Amino acid sequence: MWSVLWAAVRSKAPYVTFPVAFVVGLVGSQLERLLRGDPPATAQEEKSISEQREDRKLQEIAGEDLTKVVSLKDKLEFAPRAVLNRNRPEKS
Repeated sequence: MWSVLWAAVRSKAPYVTFPVAFVVGLVGSQLERLLRGDPPATAQEEKSISEQREDRKLQEIAGEDLTKVVSLKDKLEFAPRAVLNRNRPEKS
């Protein structure tokens, strides 16, 4: 008789342990929330890192004139000097 009882308990264990684990987790999270208290969410914490980065970049370029860029003729340092030295005219 005991073997039949243990076989039934073993086969029905997932159906018993899941609700028990769910209740224990729910009670534990509520108890932790009561002990710690809910911190107020600020607008800075709600933003993701990519949003914070975009905001910082927008603030950096807010006062600049974006139409004034360096000419590519003046900007010749895009490759190492040893590679293009023979094909590039010297600056005077």
